[in-house]
Amino acid sequence: MTERKYIYFASDAHLGLDVVENPIDSERRIVRWLDSIKAKAKAIYLLGDMFDYWFEYRSVVPKGYVRFLGKLAELADEGVELYIFTGNHDIWMFDYLQKTIGATVIRDCYEAEIYGKKFFMAHGDGLGDPSKSFKFLRCFFRNKTCQWLYKLIHPDLTVPFGFAWSRYNRKRKLGNKAEKYLGEKKEYLVQFAKEHEKENSVDYYMFGHRHILLDIMISKSSRVMILGDWIWHFSYAVFDGENMTLEQFEI
Repeated sequence: MTERKYIYFASDAHLGLDVVENPIDSERRIVRWLDSIKAKAKAIYLLGDMFDYWFEYRSVVPKGYVRFLGKLAELADEGVELYIFTGNHDIWMFDYLQKTIGATVIRDCYEAEIYGKKFFMAHGDGLGDPSKSFKFLRCFFRNKTCQWLYKLIHPDLTVPFGFAWSRYNRKRKLGNKAEKYLGEKKEYLVQFAKEHEKENSVDYYMFGHRHILLDIMISKSSRVMILGDWIWHFSYAVFDGENMTLEQFEI
């Protein structure tokens, strides 16, 4: 039997996003990836924005994603540790996945020691982003009073609105194009890690959010990895206790 020792990291599947030609094919692809690693995965960290929009009511969650959620449940039932981070598109993830699947839901930065290495993990939104409008919206969307008021609106109205908002912002910013690497000095997650590393001993900084593939050393012992996405790159990182690699699936 294959030893379960590998730690996997992925982010930004944005399931439900209609920029891709066939959203169901995108879901099937990430399910094939999960199926390919299920026998050797010890833990899987999903670093946010796995859904393009997600809002949980007390008794209602968005329809769809049954292949993805079913595969996560299967992995959890087989003993794989699942850690699901909220991103800026699925901030409103509360206790549904925790109760139904057994995943650990993480809403902020998270530090862990894995095989003796220190990890700092986060989706990446709110960490050094210079946009004042983004900071305002982030605080607004995380406000509990605003969330409570939003829940008073019927999901037949809020769910289409949520997807429309996401679609509008993506097309306004990028159209149907992938994000570009801005260079080390302009990548705010890299700059955040450099500042953080001055007073903290961290081996690996793991981020999503930027939708780029990046693996860069910021000191002799500290490394920043931005995980890409499952829209353009179909990428993930894997750690075996000694080596960390950034890989792509079915490319």
